[in-house]
Amino acid sequence: MTAPVVGIDIGGTKTAAALVGRDGRVRERREAPTPARSGPEAVLDAAARLAADLLGAAPGPVGVGTAGTVDPATGGIRYATDSLPGWTGTPVADALAARLGRPVRVTNDVHAAALGECWAGAGRDRAHVLLVAVGTGLGGAIVRDGRVEAGARGAAGAVAHLPVPGAERLRCGCGRHGHLEAIASGSGLASAYALDTGTRVTGRTVADRAAAGDAVARRVVDRAGAALGAALAGLVSVLDPDAVLVAGGAAGALLPAASAAYAAEVPAGWADVPLRPAALGADAVLVGAARLAMDSLDLERTSG
Repeated sequence: MTAPVVGIDIGGTKTAAALVGRDGRVRERREAPTPARSGPEAVLDAAARLAADLLGAAPGPVGVGTAGTVDPATGGIRYATDSLPGWTGTPVADALAARLGRPVRVTNDVHAAALGECWAGAGRDRAHVLLVAVGTGLGGAIVRDGRVEAGARGAAGAVAHLPVPGAERLRCGCGRHGHLEAIASGSGLASAYALDTGTRVTGRTVADRAAAGDAVARRVVDRAGAALGAALAGLVSVLDPDAVLVAGGAAGALLPAASAAYAAEVPAGWADVPLRPAALGADAVLVGAARLAMDSLDLERTSG
């Protein structure tokens, strides 16, 4: 079967749907603000409307990448932050299947991004990949032979909560201090800059100020990048990937210092494992969600 499928990306601020071909290319897309404050039913309705516009050309299942920890057995949300109020416990797969009239496969958005990058992005020539997404928070995913390792709770690859030096005064999104997300994320950049200057700005603004020559911002960004790179070097010896990919809106700012720290810290036995920027940008989750749907369709055809 060569027909395209639909992938959906549900985030705290934006929801998108795309028609994705068998070559991994986005052929058509729809996008709208996520009505997060209106509750899960409104979020699901918005996602279904976007997908419905594309489904005429796409027989078969739909794939979804969503914020939150996804139960791999049910496609429901085990845990989600306040970016999507009430999302915890939402049966996303069943609810969207009822709305769209076809099977729906669901995974975490970072897991979907990793699938997308390994299919049609920076990891397409690699069998085993660690992807870290650096945005407002910090997410991760592990891919083995083209499949995401979900783990026992659907949360494998959650690198955010690794304790790291230099983050002791910074609070992680989980509420504790000293974790990698607390320093190497957009929120981490904002918190560190506020501690050093008394001025509260966004992580993006910190990155922009660093690029413009602000010495304090530069120090904050370099410190965050170094923490990220050293942590990734340590993870390489545990997970043994073929490549490490860094994605997300804050990735560009952190990559120079992260690359230097990674090269300095990676064990000799893994010195040939590259640290690369991801390639698909905002399309990664959509492409990966579509890949998830295609894989389930191919499995059904094989088993049938």
